[in-house]
Amino acid sequence: MRYLSNKFIWIMQAAVIVTLMVCVQSFAGNSWLDKGSELLKSFGGSDKISALTVEEIGSGLKEALKVGSQNVVSQLGATDGFNNDANIHIPLPASLDKVKFMLGKVGMSSLFEDLELKLNRAAEVATPRAKQLFVDAISMMTLQDVNEIYNGPDDAATQYFKGKMSPQLADEMKPVIDTSLSEVGAVKAYDNMMKEYKSLPFVPDIKANLTDHVVEKGMDGIFYYMAKEEAAIRQNPAKRTTELLKKVFNK
Repeated sequence: MRYLSNKFIWIMQAAVIVTLMVCVQSFAGNSWLDKGSELLKSFGGSDKISALTVEEIGSGLKEALKVGSQNVVSQLGATDGFNNDANIHIPLPASLDKVKFMLGKVGMSSLFEDLELKLNRAAEVATPRAKQLFVDAISMMTLQDVNEIYNGPDDAATQYFKGKMSPQLADEMKPVIDTSLSEVGAVKAYDNMMKEYKSLPFVPDIKANLTDHVVEKGMDGIFYYMAKEEAAIRQNPAKRTTELLKKVFNK
């Protein structure tokens, strides 16, 4: 009975420590993993319990998100990563619908088709800028972040990334897309299209911000596939490519 009583006391002590660790976000970077493990072990806990609750869950989650984000960046940053994917293909801005309609009526559909292709090319060129931002966001995760993501819905990590990355990602992509739109000929294609449109009689003046449009749609595509990757790692054993991922996500 004395042994069982001592065991119960240790379990309660360990539970209190874990609860305090989840509530307090004073540990930066990876330090909370090491500190949490040391605290649990200091109360006489088994290596298996401390490793599972602190080291393996934290490391496994971060590894999964790193693998998933790298897959997304590689997929969308390749030629036709956006253009040939119906789920994230970037159309012309809605403000140009009138231009598209009018040019289509006079047999100039090729002008807006060329521009649309170039918008997608610009997004493909800019997507690799997201890679380091994913790494930074993962390294900033606190114990509370990990706990909420691990026990959250299939897109919990994706929502975390949106909150942490969106402003910086837009800032990173914008100058790249600006440059890419010129390099791939989108600016020239847009000017040509608008020149032909304005030559038609009685058409209203229309303008579009191509850079902001591609940034917004490019980010939508990145997070769309990040959510897909996250759900697959949680649900599909074949996506758990390491022993650590298999152990942590076999729940």
